[in-house]
Amino acid sequence: MANTLTSLIPDVQVALDVVSRELVGMIPAVLRDSRADRAALNQTVRTFVAPANTTSNITAAMTVPTPSDQTIGNRTLSISKSKYSAFAWNGEEALGLNSAGGPGVLSIQQDQIAQAIRVLVNEMEADLAGLHIYASRAYGTAGTTPFASTLADPANVRKILDDNGAPASDRHLVINTTAGAALRTLAQLTKANEAADTSLLRQGQLLDLHGFAIRESGQVITNTAGTGASYLVNNGAGYAIGSTAITLDTGSGTILAGDIVTFAGDTNKYVVATALAANVVTLAAPGLRKALADDAAVTVVAAAARNLAFSRNAFALATRLPALPPGGDAATDRETITDPRSGISLELAYYPGFRMGGYFLGMAWGVGAVKPEHSAILLG
Repeated sequence: MANTLTSLIPDVQVALDVVSRELVGMIPAVLRDSRADRAALNQTVRTFVAPANTTSNITAAMTVPTPSDQTIGNRTLSISKSKYSAFAWNGEEALGLNSAGGPGVLSIQQDQIAQAIRVLVNEMEADLAGLHIYASRAYGTAGTTPFASTLADPANVRKILDDNGAPASDRHLVINTTAGAALRTLAQLTKANEAADTSLLRQGQLLDLHGFAIRESGQVITNTAGTGASYLVNNGAGYAIGSTAITLDTGSGTILAGDIVTFAGDTNKYVVATALAANVVTLAAPGLRKALADDAAVTVVAAAARNLAFSRNAFALATRLPALPPGGDAATDRETITDPRSGISLELAYYPGFRMGGYFLGMAWGVGAVKPEHSAILLG
């Protein structure tokens, strides 16, 4: 079984197009941090975040005013997973398959490699989709598929990003296939004279909308909502716009991190950054968009598909090949394979044993919310 990888590699790309693959929309859309790529497993990498600033009146003077000190914040990212997907063959199995009339062991190995890539990339994609709990706010109705009849949904999640000051360029809207199917039925997009394009009608290719590159993902998450009910705001003075820590009273049940809550008299849907504890629930930045009165009722939004709208800098993905000791390990051959669907490069290594050999496809990665204010949830 010498030079096994050398003979496998040229045909692996063909196999990748044959084996079933779920849609991957998050991986190509998020930020890749080269500093984090060099981090060891569980080593923290910090991304610095400058605070909001203020203005001052200009007053003529012979001395230069002293700028106020600032506390520079940070958000963390780490390579939190180092995983492999593997399979093995022994000599007798390979001999039988390579005999006259057999399918050949290489054909099966190619599909096994493709399946190994599939499971690793899907887990990576799911980790990124799980960052929905850090989004700023949400739009839509739980349990109702977006794009029912109009393009109001991308317009309103765009408004959230605009209000939060997110960059106008490099924005992405990652939706599940149910929302994708609804989007493909909108007449204004499928009529060539209205859309000025036949790509959606003829090929099903989703078009950019309202400044978003529309992508589909097979890993969009439907959350499990907290059980909180009958909670009221508990602050005689109420809360001003921008407040994030909200004290509650009465009520029962849980309000979890990642839950979406609404307040009576406010149509905004806020994402919970920190779960209810000691009667305080913390909202994601930038906090309240409308002043909040005392005793306003709190409602926890039901479980829903968490489609995500974001600027590329909102979320980050760090990937690298698994680390090797200085002297190497027992592998006799290793190659780097790039998945054409996600753009992720993984390591395929061959480890010989006693009359058999194992194939290990490995990857190390970590995900993080770098700028949560530049992301929003489209409920489905």
